[in-house]
Amino acid sequence: MWAHVPKTFCILLAIIFTTTADEHDHKYKDNEEVVLWMNTVGPYHNRQETYGYFSLPFCRGPKESISHYHETLGENLQGVELEFSGLDIDYKVDFPQTKYCEVKITEDKLKAFIYAVKNHYWYQMYIDDLPIWGIVGEIDEGGQDFYIWTHKKFDIGYNNDQIVDVNLTSEVKVKLEPNIEIPFTYQVQWKKSNVPYVKRFDKYLDPNFFQHRIHWFSIFNSFMMVIFLVGLVSMILMRTLRKDYARYSKDDDLDDMERDLGDEYGWKQVHGDVFRPASYPMFFSALIGSGYHISAVVFTVIMFAITGHLYEERGSLLGTSIFVYAATSPVNGYFGGSLYSRMAGKIWIKQMVLSAFLLPTLVCGNAFFINFIAIYYHASRAIPFGTMIAVACICLFVILPLTLVGTIVGRAIAGQPNHPCRVNAVPRPLPEKKWFMEPFVIIMLGGVLPFGSIFIEMYFIFTSFWAYKIYYVFGFMLLVFIILIVVTVCVTIVCTYFLLNAEDYRWQWTSFLAAASTALYVYIYSFYYFFFKTKMYGLFQTMFYFGYMAIFSIGLGIMCGTFGYLGTNTFVRKIYSTVKID
Repeated sequence: MWAHVPKTFCILLAIIFTTTADEHDHKYKDNEEVVLWMNTVGPYHNRQETYGYFSLPFCRGPKESISHYHETLGENLQGVELEFSGLDIDYKVDFPQTKYCEVKITEDKLKAFIYAVKNHYWYQMYIDDLPIWGIVGEIDEGGQDFYIWTHKKFDIGYNNDQIVDVNLTSEVKVKLEPNIEIPFTYQVQWKKSNVPYVKRFDKYLDPNFFQHRIHWFSIFNSFMMVIFLVGLVSMILMRTLRKDYARYSKDDDLDDMERDLGDEYGWKQVHGDVFRPASYPMFFSALIGSGYHISAVVFTVIMFAITGHLYEERGSLLGTSIFVYAATSPVNGYFGGSLYSRMAGKIWIKQMVLSAFLLPTLVCGNAFFINFIAIYYHASRAIPFGTMIAVACICLFVILPLTLVGTIVGRAIAGQPNHPCRVNAVPRPLPEKKWFMEPFVIIMLGGVLPFGSIFIEMYFIFTSFWAYKIYYVFGFMLLVFIILIVVTVCVTIVCTYFLLNAEDYRWQWTSFLAAASTALYVYIYSFYYFFFKTKMYGLFQTMFYFGYMAIFSIGLGIMCGTFGYLGTNTFVRKIYSTVKID
């Protein structure tokens, strides 16, 4: 376990200074060594349940030396376990069918292979960072005999001095029986290809799935929902607020006796409490700061993915996300710290630490729990101890100091309260209201429309992560991200208007939770996806799925809640700064 510790500082430096660090230049000379890396093996239906390739009793090739190898933080966290195959492959040199090793089938090895064939085990390999998949074996039609594929035929396409295509054909089916010796062979054929290097990854993408007309229709439908919702909100609020302004202006012209005899009601009556600090201001400001932080990370990573094709490199998307999250930590400190200061918070250092470690603690705590299950299963998803140390170092020596800087700047620039209305010393009692105006009901209904605008995209995102699809349509994701922001802001503004009109001034938490409830519906949808859209099974995959879906939903909820609060805060400040209040 401690063997990983010396690599910690290299991993940390690599993630800080680059996100796609690769020792290969992807250019070869004739007869130069080409490395075949064996990655993982696991059941087809449980994509995240993976094990080292040689955890099955496969044998290695005779070659022992390799020219280079490295690991990145993203690869470690994603369970990439590259091991040298031992096969001799040279650039543009054909190899005929050649035996490279032999396995004697003992009782234990027979059970291991039969279990793998029964559970439809697939394995993954890499040549020049191009993934290759193959199946371990198959069952005959009667379900009695089990067979294993023993011959790997590699067809490698090259364009000048670069590899642009790799195909694997599994051949020679051998029946699994005890006390036999199974030879394993391989063959390499090189073929000239016209595929340019920049397009060599296109064969792994699935345009028919991601650019299906249903996907386009869902984007168009969500966009029309935005136009309708923005127009409806603008029309209703402008007409309603115009009437409110007229009524309140008329009230201002009355003397005190007439005003006392009048029927005063509505959002103006809570002007002395509407800017009262939210309950639990430290936790609330930490959530808002984290929401700004997540939003900045999501937007930045989407832009990087659109321009940089991050899906082509192992672990690069995860590594980039970690790097961007660490680099944008001042955003968290600035907005969270300034909000806490405006709410008259005094223990700002404690708030800063809470804000800095809120999301990392949730993610790492969940991952640590799942890691125990991965260790029990001896899965490749088990995070090495050195990687844990690297993540802890990033949190302590990068995220925390940058959050501190952002907090200090935020308190200095935007930390003074500038409310349009004076806050009363004594809180106004909350009047009784109808059940559908209660904050709980508003919160539960607030996430319905935002979820409706993104749930089709959730299907494509889930499929790319939990099945064998590579998500590459990040332009769609950016559009859905913008649509989600607009719908969330519109819905929470309407919800807050109804709440204030019922003379309930607890709008901060209500607006945040009403928008955050979108994540609750996403998590409920994940149950439907698990049981009806996948064939996942087993404790490991189930815990992995629902554990990380919970983290995804919490992050989405914090981000949506921040959008809701941001839009509602602007709306509330606007309406109360326009009305003349004595």
